Amino acid sequence: MKKYIFTLLLPLTLFANLSVAVSYPYIGALTKVIGGDKVDTVVLAKGNWDPHFVVPKPSLITKIRDADALIMNGGQLEIGWLPPLIDRGANPKIAINAKTFLDLSQHVELLQKPLSVDRSGGDVHPDGNPHFHLDPNNILVLAGVIKEFLISIDSSNSAVYEKNYTEFSGMWNEKLGLWKVKMAQKRGVKIVQYHDVMAYFNHAYGLTSIATIEPLPGIPPSSKHTIELIELIKKENPCCILHDVYHSTKTAEFISEKSGIKVISMPHDIGALESIEDLVSLFDYLTSAIK
Repeated sequence: MKKYIFTLLLPLTLFANLSVAVSYPYIGALTKVIGGDKVDTVVLAKGNWDPHFVVPKPSLITKIRDADALIMNGGQLEIGWLPPLIDRGANPKIAINAKTFLDLSQHVELLQKPLSVDRSGGDVHPDGNPHFHLDPNNILVLAGVIKEFLISIDSSNSAVYEKNYTEFSGMWNEKLGLWKVKMAQKRGVKIVQYHDVMAYFNHAYGLTSIATIEPLPGIPPSSKHTIELIELIKKENPCCILHDVYHSTKTAEFISEKSGIKVISMPHDIGALESIEDLVSLFDYLTSAIK
């Protein structure tokens, strides 16, 4: 009887999918497309949440407790919420130094790395701006990194991961060409942001961010700063305010009313708006937002 039960369970053990927990939806999308039917992807945060401030709820601990691997954005974007989850999950497979742990920020060049960090500069990320996935060119880099990661921990399915990456990269390169053409006329356009979420998108397409509604990262705008910003807008004539979906638009709407420039919602991840269902629709939206 014991031998019979073992025989029944053996195929499940041999052919069980790899369970990979990821911090954000965009990582989940890449992991799913590269992993295909060999990987079960568990996404911890939702796309319409502020990625800096995710509440480490017990339900998230349950999600990572049985994961075979963990992929995070890094750049200290998850610093306030993922380390507590890792500690409470007590799963050695997702420990920071484990072979089955991947920090994507270690594989791209980060912009805006500060020369020094102290509280007078606001909530500054010491490693640089962590929103690197919003350069669509980096998406292809990250897809390759995830492919190599999956192969390193599941070599038996390397052919599947290679095939899926090749198909994705072919499609993505076509999209990059289309988005480049679409954004060519926008190079040099001035914009204002609430928080500098779009730094990598701006860098990719030559948009010039002249100011943020936040006087410093993570610091709410004061009346004085808001008035100064309105005067700057009247002087510099930016096209619009590119606003993330998770901060209040109250100040932006006031600035819009006083200066005449429009406010445009800019989703930062899949699910940030209802219409953003995948990575292609995310960048289709972003590259169409500035008229």
